Amino acid sequence: MADDNPTATSPELPEEGTLEASPPSPPVPETDQETPLSPPLILTNKESTVSPPSPPVPPPEEESQETPLSLPLILTSKETAFSPPPSSTTIGELIEHPERQRPIPINKIPESMVSFKEESNKVKDLSDLEKVSLTEFKQLLQEAITGKDSNFSSNSEEPSSETKSNHEEISIWGIPLLKDERSDVILLKFLRARDFKVKDSFLMLKNTFLWRKAFSIDDLVDENLGDGLEKVVFMHGYDKEGHPVCYNVYGEFQDKELYQKTFSDEEKRTRFLKWRIQFLERSIRKLDFRPGGINTIFQVSDLKNSPGPGKRELRLATKQALQLLQDNYPEFVAKQVFINVPWWYLAFYSMMSPFMTQRTKSKFVFASPARTAETLFKYVGPEHVPIQYGGLSVDYCDCNPEFTVDDPAAAVTVKPTTKQTVEIIVHEKCTIVWELRVVGWEVSYSAEYVPKNEGNYTINIQKPKKLAATDEPVISHRFKVNELGTLLLTIDNPTSKKKMLLYRFKVDPFVE
Repeated sequence: MADDNPTATSPELPEEGTLEASPPSPPVPETDQETPLSPPLILTNKESTVSPPSPPVPPPEEESQETPLSLPLILTSKETAFSPPPSSTTIGELIEHPERQRPIPINKIPESMVSFKEESNKVKDLSDLEKVSLTEFKQLLQEAITGKDSNFSSNSEEPSSETKSNHEEISIWGIPLLKDERSDVILLKFLRARDFKVKDSFLMLKNTFLWRKAFSIDDLVDENLGDGLEKVVFMHGYDKEGHPVCYNVYGEFQDKELYQKTFSDEEKRTRFLKWRIQFLERSIRKLDFRPGGINTIFQVSDLKNSPGPGKRELRLATKQALQLLQDNYPEFVAKQVFINVPWWYLAFYSMMSPFMTQRTKSKFVFASPARTAETLFKYVGPEHVPIQYGGLSVDYCDCNPEFTVDDPAAAVTVKPTTKQTVEIIVHEKCTIVWELRVVGWEVSYSAEYVPKNEGNYTINIQKPKKLAATDEPVISHRFKVNELGTLLLTIDNPTSKKKMLLYRFKVDPFVE
């Protein structure tokens, strides 16, 4: 099936890779497997100038506890959700007998074989067979609703005859399932999750309604579940295609107090799952389900300081959350990027890779700590990437920044042992404001203003200054321009590694 379930690539690990849904967790000494949860310009010569831009569930165990959020019995289809290719060696055997694995180059990242491209949600763009499947799906749904199938109700109570007769009240994520242009987009998600097999898609939708009713998911959206997890999962900015970006920060669970508060017993794990589902439900309701709209989320999972394979409680909660997401939230992932990936995670992924579908792998991207910022910038503009991940975006609650995500930034590669100069030509009296950063610093920075009139002296705004990785991540300056000229921003990279310079500027009116 073309669900978001994991499935196949070679165990080799080139520099970058891709997959879908949440990825598998690190190896554990158990026979089963678990999986974690879940908006420039380059210079080549030694002394160059740059024209500036225009002004936010571990391996299953044989007998894992089921949380109250898991429906004990769901209607089943003849087709299994996970069918690995025939093999004489099982995943469990690989975990217990690591000597059977092929050698793993742990210093490399899985490389993408196929780049996933989201399909159109406009009916006119569908193939003839897909149009037929969509029509049949809608007919099945119409018959179920008019036939008073109690499964298709948002409420846990038996729906009244008045509710049954009003088809527009049968909705999911706030979208009516019939007589609304947005309903086609919803139904296409379920069809794509089941390879346009109409009966399987209908069964998946029915099971989703059963689960939502059993646990009052619509009521959960407005429930007060407290706080404390805002740094674990949060939305921040948009990718280059307009998808909202969701960050999942596993390293936060290194805090023992937070870990105990979240996972120490079944009741707390259930509360965490409810909080995670509530967060997702609220995020989904902000998406645009009109044909052609943005209705998927760009997911980033930060594995820096992530608890290792020994944290059983986290693995259980993550596995349960993953299963719920796969079963009830089809096709909501635009891209899944894993950053600060440790070697053991890549090793386990290489074992799981042969069991993952090409569609799944095409949505996943992995980045080592050294390539985290570079990888993020491929998909998300620097002005949208949080400062802690190498970007320029700040938390607007903490300060009053000169720049916002609406101010585009340029990215420039500074080659080893070279200087790069950004040249900004000023055509009028003004106050020019700029900010810049070099990811990881270990460079020297200087700024000067060269008046157009050759008889005037160059003005040193910032003498060459060495900057270390521990210095302020972003440098900001303001300069009042009294006469026309050129602003020069110079970065001297003495190291043997290439560096990435990010910068942006704007012009404010001149004030005497």
